[in-house]
Amino acid sequence: MTRGRLAVHAHFYQPSRVDPWTGLVPEEPSAAPFHDWNERVNAECYRPNAARGNLQRISWNLGPTIASWLAAADPETHAAFVAAAANGNAIAQAYHHAILPLASAMDRRTEIRWGIRDFELRFERRPSGMWLPETAVDLPTLRALAEAGIRFTILAPWQSAEPSIDTSQPYRVDVGDGKSIVVVFYDSGLSAAVSFEPEATSDANRFARDRVAARLSGPPPPGVESPLALIATDGELYGHHQQFRDLFLEHLVSPVADATTREFDVVGLEAALEAEPARRYSPVKVSERTSWSCHHGVLRWAAECPDALDGRWKGPLRAALERLGAGIDAVTESTFRACGAEADPWVLRDAYVDVVFGAVAPDAFGEERLGSGIGERARETLLALLEAQRWRLAMFASDGWYWDDPIRPETKHILRAAARAVRIVDEVAGTSLERRLVADLALFRSPSRHLDGAAIYRMALAEVGQPAAEPPDPVTNP
Repeated sequence: MTRGRLAVHAHFYQPSRVDPWTGLVPEEPSAAPFHDWNERVNAECYRPNAARGNLQRISWNLGPTIASWLAAADPETHAAFVAAAANGNAIAQAYHHAILPLASAMDRRTEIRWGIRDFELRFERRPSGMWLPETAVDLPTLRALAEAGIRFTILAPWQSAEPSIDTSQPYRVDVGDGKSIVVVFYDSGLSAAVSFEPEATSDANRFARDRVAARLSGPPPPGVESPLALIATDGELYGHHQQFRDLFLEHLVSPVADATTREFDVVGLEAALEAEPARRYSPVKVSERTSWSCHHGVLRWAAECPDALDGRWKGPLRAALERLGAGIDAVTESTFRACGAEADPWVLRDAYVDVVFGAVAPDAFGEERLGSGIGERARETLLALLEAQRWRLAMFASDGWYWDDPIRPETKHILRAAARAVRIVDEVAGTSLERRLVADLALFRSPSRHLDGAAIYRMALAEVGQPAAEPPDPVTNP
């Protein structure tokens, strides 16, 4: 018999709550007594987990949007994440938390590259693994990860194309062109118990004995030297979603004085995977366009998913933003050509994350990347279009579709991101894309408030002091 191994992964992420025009987070009364939900989640989860040393003993990813806020609002806690990442415990995350199987090939590439680059700038090393938002997956997404140099990702067991997958061992997915990526399927029973059973986690020692040790008992599968159990949950579970769950985590993963009191070892996920080459892992196929939080694939973010009481608004919202995105992309390409820029705008967009992070000033980026062959005014126009692309990407954050009603703050935020992007483009290119956007948004309604999407868009802008959009052009018969 060999000792089993337990790894715990925490997905730390919050949507961007910043006003796209000011860069500040507006006051959110629902987060009282805190100024906003970022402050509250930090106080209840990020700061205490950092103080307890939990980040040093678990695997985790820190979403770039919340990481950027944390670096400015609580540098000490951010520094604790940076220090913990040096142990090899951290993995990257696709930047804006967009559902990658629903994204275009170019957007998918940019989200992955931005996530990798943010990780490099923040933690000063290259990531080996990457968290897929909502673990939403398909083969093209895994191929994009492998092409970007990512070695592994984490999925739910039901995302395997093979039923009754044995989660005690990692697997290898062949993605074509001689490339592969390692997939670790988390233990659904242990993960669900930590997430949804308060009684199960009231005593960490009992949980370790009755749940974890029981799961890892018995001989390992053929070819597996030491079975692995992975617990994967939202990181906010530990103290924010569930009070005192950060204490449970501390006792579960802290070193114990007498190793014989635990029949398993607590390990870092990346270190466990680096111990042997990927070719040793058994091959597996993934179930296309699936996720960990939707029982109907990825419909929750695209159409009428039965998980929502009334999801008729989700499809029209995605169609409106996809049409806007296509319009912004067309203007971007045509303007780059008109300005005589030799650089590929999509290569520049991939690199623009350095400006978003603050590693390089916009003017310096423009001088280096756009060269001296174009005039100053043209350079300013192209930099403005890259800034529009930043917010155009942000408008596809998954949170805008997650809940049951578009009247929620999460949907308003992606609408503000869309407004910021389209107003930059309309201003510098003389287009009228916002009028078309407003007309498209009017095609759906809030199930609870019966306001159409155009009214919700105007409300979202008014809440941050931005002028209302002009009404759409009237439709006339020829």
